[in-house]
Amino acid sequence: MNCIIVDDDKMSCKILEEYVRKSTSLNLVGSFSDSVAARNILTERNDIDLIILDIQMPEMNGFDFIGSLDFPPNIIIVTSAEEYALKAFDFNVVDYLLKPVTYGRFCKAIDKTIRYYARKETTNTGDEEIFIKKGSSLVKLKLKDIIYIEALENYVTLNTNDDRFTIHFTMKAIENQLPSGIFIRVHRSFIINKSMIQTIKENSLDLIVGDTLKSIPVGKSFRDTLLNDINVMAR
Repeated sequence: MNCIIVDDDKMSCKILEEYVRKSTSLNLVGSFSDSVAARNILTERNDIDLIILDIQMPEMNGFDFIGSLDFPPNIIIVTSAEEYALKAFDFNVVDYLLKPVTYGRFCKAIDKTIRYYARKETTNTGDEEIFIKKGSSLVKLKLKDIIYIEALENYVTLNTNDDRFTIHFTMKAIENQLPSGIFIRVHRSFIINKSMIQTIKENSLDLIVGDTLKSIPVGKSFRDTLLNDINVMAR
């Protein structure tokens, strides 16, 4: 997992950097002493999987920082302030660590992140069934029947050939729970079923939806990942 550290405490930052280097499952992209600089890197890159974040930060505290992100990645809070724990979990953080953080406690938080938020195996066929709430009922839905997912403020819509389901979820959270062998994110607001791609254009792609084609935008930062993920035969 690609991660960043956001902490204005230099000593704490050095300790966390050393912990990250010891972990074979983590790749440190950068360390930042303020939330503004960290936010800038998140707007430039879409491959940050984890933020190790202090709460008491200059310019913008940790909670304001999380709230400023449309699609926050996984977050582990590292702070000396015990009183913010309940509030932190309202922001769906993975874990809440109190300074000074031991290496053992750090490893436990990372293992938790991997266990609950890592993507499913790419060998998943999509036959797995989930239940989606629609009105007062729960509707059974196979993952492979989802054609595309679209972000809608604090909700996402799951679109099939015959129906549309709206659920209270973030794009990052649902992306982490979908099998990457079937689904891929192509835009900040869209995840698509790769098997439904008909045509890939410069800044968009066409999906087969029933008897029609649905045009989906492809973000510049997502295009290379998309092309590397599919079989392309060209001369």
